[in-house]
Amino acid sequence: MSTPERLRLIGATGSPYTRKMVALLRYRQIPYSIIWADPAETLDAMGIEKPKPTFLPTFLFESDDGDLQATCDSTPIIRRLEKLYAGRSVIPSDPALAFLDYLIEDFADEWCTKYMFHYRWYPAADADNAGTLLPFGMGVSLPSENHKSFKEFFSKRQIDRLYVVGSNDTTAPVIDASYRRYLAALEAHLEQQPFMLGNRPGAGDFGMFGQLTQLVGFDPTPRAVAHEVSPRTVAWVDLMEDQCGLEPQDGDWTRLEDMPSTLKRLLDEIGRVYTPALLANAKSVEAGEKTWEAEIDGALWTQKTFPYQAKCLRWVNEQYRTLSDSDKTRVNAVLAGTGCEALLSDR
Repeated sequence: MSTPERLRLIGATGSPYTRKMVALLRYRQIPYSIIWADPAETLDAMGIEKPKPTFLPTFLFESDDGDLQATCDSTPIIRRLEKLYAGRSVIPSDPALAFLDYLIEDFADEWCTKYMFHYRWYPAADADNAGTLLPFGMGVSLPSENHKSFKEFFSKRQIDRLYVVGSNDTTAPVIDASYRRYLAALEAHLEQQPFMLGNRPGAGDFGMFGQLTQLVGFDPTPRAVAHEVSPRTVAWVDLMEDQCGLEPQDGDWTRLEDMPSTLKRLLDEIGRVYTPALLANAKSVEAGEKTWEAEIDGALWTQKTFPYQAKCLRWVNEQYRTLSDSDKTRVNAVLAGTGCEALLSDR
């Protein structure tokens, strides 16, 4: 596995995961070049085999024989970059703290994206905004006649997929209430320290940042909510965009035992909404069912079953099982009463 002089990736400004990874590359001072384009079309044009599935962002890593290999999925890519590039790590050195960082990143990637997709395509004004702007993200010189048809096609496809993330008339109030609690938790926590786990950002910070770039910076409805509920979060998103000037020290991680109590509000939200979703989805995958149902925050939640999110639950537990008994005890003490403890198993 060779280390390229300049990392290459394909992404889009309207993709929260692209924004997550570009900000992380800036912070870690990893040289990169990005192509703003559709990855499937770009890989075909480059003659590079597409990963299955192909989604944003797509990284192009050099194999040992010099060929370019297309790779997706931000969480394992972050860990791969940790091995390729030394210094400015986004993984806490304390294993117990690193587990919490992993849990926060997973929540951001898999639940906070529900906020993003719901607000982008459920309210009519937001859907019109997204349908208008997203095509230009792939080319600002797109002819007007092509733009109109692209907007209609893309908007219909995305709105028709709202059921995939569980967004509907029943769950809309649940999603909105969760988003507001999430912002309130961030408002309280950011008053205590500038990042989730101390004075330097972890992978979880970048996961949250990616989704919030859209919620705060692109979609009208969640942007208005964020300005109302958490002005600190709005400012934090701007600051997270480029932290290449931060000079992190290992002591900048807050000791788990000294973590402000405000972190618990974030963990409470993870336990309240994400835990029941993960557990119901995993049970559905095991039973071979195409959809799952669960009561989340007092409402019946129904959505498509995702094998990937069953893997997320397994990966969270694999991270937990790598901890020593003493570190498990420390993690258990932090998670006690949040609902997150129901995710974990030593088996």
